[in-house]
Amino acid sequence: MKIAVIGTGYVGLVTGVALSEIGHQVTCIDVDPEKVETLNKGVPTIYEPGLEELMKKNMAEHRLAFTAKHAAGLAEAEVVYIAVGTPQRADGSANLDYVMAAAKDIAQNIAMNVIVVIKSTVPVGTNLLIKSFINSWTKKGISVKIASNPEFLREGSAVHDTFHGDRIVIGAEDPETANVLAEINQPFDMPIVKTDIASAEMIKYASNAFLATKISFINEIANLCDQLEANVEEVAKGMGFDHRIGPDFLKAGIGYGGSCFPKDTNALVQLAGNHHHKFNLLKSVIEVNNHQQVLLIDKIVKHFGSLKGKRGAILGLAFKPHTDDLRESPALVMIPKLAQLGAELTAYDPIAVSNAKKQINETITYTDNLQTALQNADFAVIITDWPDVKNIALSSYEQLMREPIIFDGRNCYNLDEAKQANLIYYSIGRPNQSPELIR
Repeated sequence: MKIAVIGTGYVGLVTGVALSEIGHQVTCIDVDPEKVETLNKGVPTIYEPGLEELMKKNMAEHRLAFTAKHAAGLAEAEVVYIAVGTPQRADGSANLDYVMAAAKDIAQNIAMNVIVVIKSTVPVGTNLLIKSFINSWTKKGISVKIASNPEFLREGSAVHDTFHGDRIVIGAEDPETANVLAEINQPFDMPIVKTDIASAEMIKYASNAFLATKISFINEIANLCDQLEANVEEVAKGMGFDHRIGPDFLKAGIGYGGSCFPKDTNALVQLAGNHHHKFNLLKSVIEVNNHQQVLLIDKIVKHFGSLKGKRGAILGLAFKPHTDDLRESPALVMIPKLAQLGAELTAYDPIAVSNAKKQINETITYTDNLQTALQNADFAVIITDWPDVKNIALSSYEQLMREPIIFDGRNCYNLDEAKQANLIYYSIGRPNQSPELIR
């Protein structure tokens, strides 16, 4: 089919490339001409493993194109995907300005009947609002069908998830529309859940809220384990064998971040409040996560007393590995606090340094070399569990640092190995390790 995708961020670009890969004729539209120029050179404007190769392949085979002109991009489209951002407002609600702008562009430029598919994460009721809005602007004789097709992609593995996901959710106002979208997605060869529009919108929020709840729950257990000298990894392992619970998302650490969980949990709380429902459970999930991000700072201060003049190595800036995205990363909270306490910081990340420089105001040193960050440091803080951080020999800390003291926010290392190494090792929800067995 001839498909247009409005928005070329994480969701839009991956969606457009994937749809072209399974055989559709796709035009991706973005309002930023410089971004479109970069994309037309075959260069992704986001970092996502495997994306560039698929982009170039489908551009070469003339199934994928990019434009900044809505009239050109929408002229022959049979289906239009809206995949623009819905950032968080100050009150926690979703900002729908970009979605509304995309809807207006669709209404003013379509030349025939189309199906509009909202891929963006939007509050329940948004799809029908957008349909009404588009129909109020379109030319007479043109009708628009609306559908919800939420994404469930993980940054850093979005390309893989697109082709190996658990399900595709389609919320439509009639069976015919649902069947068209099912046919579009059939080559992905995964279960398709057909439902009503409101339920599809809620599935996205409910899924992310549940996963965030699992993370905050195991982090609360980890904090209790810290007090009781239990090991949260053993606890999570024992829990995970229960098929009703499962092992996924039971990894303790310094909390969730990124573009989805923080925004979507806050938006769901706000949505519930708008309908006079107090979502107390989810409020607690958010509160736990906000507190979790500063727990390592408390451990650092407790160990040193004062951080003035202490040299700290920050290992990782992105909110998770294999992405350059810093949205809601613990680094954005922890680095300013450590700097304000007087620490002299060198931050390492293999790909997110340029983005960090735009978002972190404190005067710190940046590097994409792990050994450089550790050189002569008094302590190291692991924020992102990049493979090279997880795989570095513990002896490297001894060799490079002035004092080999590690504060591990991602529980990267085996406790027995840390116990044998000549260093002091703090992690989350596990007994501290040092040559003197300091607790």
